[in-house]
Amino acid sequence: MSPRLADDLPRPSGVPGIRVWLKSSGYARRLLLGAAGDPWESAAGYLAFFNQAHGLLRPDVGEVDVGDLYRSWATRHPALTAEMGSKKRAAFPLKRMLEEEGPRRLLAEVVEAVAASLRGQTPLVLAAPAPRRWLTEAAQMAGRDGIDVDADMVEDAAMYMADLMRAVSALPIGGLLLEEGADTPAADHAGYRPLVNVARHYRWGLALRGGAGAATGDFDTLIAPRPTDSDAHGDLALGLDVSNTLWDGAELAPLAAGQFYFAEIPVGAEPEAVLHHLARLRG
Repeated sequence: MSPRLADDLPRPSGVPGIRVWLKSSGYARRLLLGAAGDPWESAAGYLAFFNQAHGLLRPDVGEVDVGDLYRSWATRHPALTAEMGSKKRAAFPLKRMLEEEGPRRLLAEVVEAVAASLRGQTPLVLAAPAPRRWLTEAAQMAGRDGIDVDADMVEDAAMYMADLMRAVSALPIGGLLLEEGADTPAADHAGYRPLVNVARHYRWGLALRGGAGAATGDFDTLIAPRPTDSDAHGDLALGLDVSNTLWDGAELAPLAAGQFYFAEIPVGAEPEAVLHHLARLRG
């Protein structure tokens, strides 16, 4: 059983929790498998990769990058990307990609294996692009650039994603992380209701990275680059995203009660520098 992310988050009331959440899939892939390596060819291969990376970096959250899985699958299955571009509807590429059975089975196998490896000591979180971002990315995979995304399409994308999450809902998942693009309108968050409902139904913690203007009642934690006054968000945990400053050696904003550090490791970072800066995060 995976711990619930919501239970492991620090609280403004002073309850301690996770301190360092890392996004490391790109860096770990280069370091452990080489530039052309792909951990997603099998569940056993991914588990070996995950365990090596987790043992080396020791994050407080076990993150499985669902977006990375689908990028790998699409690269290895060009017939799928051809089908994704076979209909004109702008949301069709994402719909077709997420309904493919092969990556769903692989995701289920990976989640089961990783959860067993974590042994209930660390929350297992699925990370995915937020709906607008994934719509755009899937369209690009299908050979379309510059699609216009409206509110209805965002809600459709959230429904496709919710269906994917329901397909693995019986597995020991502790939370879901949605990662925004830099230009996501705050109004998009209203269309996330299908994903919010799935997270609440299965008692998963729900995190949003980069979501300016998000409705705080829908999420268990918001992750952003600047410290936020936690008093304005009740008992909501806040993640300080130091991805753009940590690696330059800049001074870190101290954590207040209810806050944790979030850092994405650059793909080309040097291992010695990574370990040095992670030691800074852990104090």
